[in-house]
Amino acid sequence: MRRTVSAAILLLASSLAAAAGADALVKARQASMKEMAAAAKTIAEMFDGKRAYDAAGFKAAAETLKVRTGPALIAEFPDGTLGAPSGAKPEIDQARPEFEALARHIGRLADALAAKAEKAPAGITADMRMTGPPMDGGSLLGKRPRAARADPAGMPAEHLLHLILQDCSTCHSKFRQRQQ
Repeated sequence: MRRTVSAAILLLASSLAAAAGADALVKARQASMKEMAAAAKTIAEMFDGKRAYDAAGFKAAAETLKVRTGPALIAEFPDGTLGAPSGAKPEIDQARPEFEALARHIGRLADALAAKAEKAPAGITADMRMTGPPMDGGSLLGKRPRAARADPAGMPAEHLLHLILQDCSTCHSKFRQRQQ
């Protein structure tokens, strides 16, 4: 009898520890997402003229995006941490290859943005801006036929930010649920 009670207590304690670990991971993941959102907002506001451009601030924000995306982003969504209380849908596991491909693509874009920010001039220059027809051959309103093949290193910083935000929106629409 004592062994059964001891085993039940150990099982309960291990379940509580696992839940506490998952809770901590969810909180860390949510904090990371907030950092990425703040970084993207900082850069967007600089390009939109809502915030004074600051090369050091641009570099710091781009670096935040770089270190939080790609493999780091994938690592934040292990099995057992999806669904409530997190906003991450359990469907991530069923579509893991698609989820990871998006995370890696955001990472490549963020790497290119950080490389540009590393050499950022004192002010926003024309070559940093997204102007003219789309860089990937598509129309402004239509699909971009070469988007996946476009070299991020050759894109202006503002375009990279827009592509990062587009990927974030795609990921959130597929893999994020609103929390009550």
